[in-house]
Amino acid sequence: RHGEKLYESLVTREEMAKAEDMGNYYRIPCDARDLNYDKYFVEGQEKVSKFEDYHSHNTHRLDVDGMKQLLLKLDMIKEDVCLK
Repeated sequence: RHGEKLYESLVTREEMAKAEDMGNYYRIPCDARDLNYDKYFVEGQEKVSKFEDYHSHNTHRLDVDGMKQLLLKLDMIKEDVCLK
């Protein structure tokens, strides 16, 4: 379809440079930059270029059985399907 995205970016390269991998999720600190953009255009930030965006095309995707197994770990789901 026209204008449809091929993938969705979940974390940008800039955010990945600061993100902390917590195992099941990434902790991304707030953006505390000032509005002086000159230092980003003139000096740059080498650390950022070492990372890539985290998006739906470069991450592990669950199949239907994997999603079922993941959901069945939640007590609320177990109770809803009478497994607990």
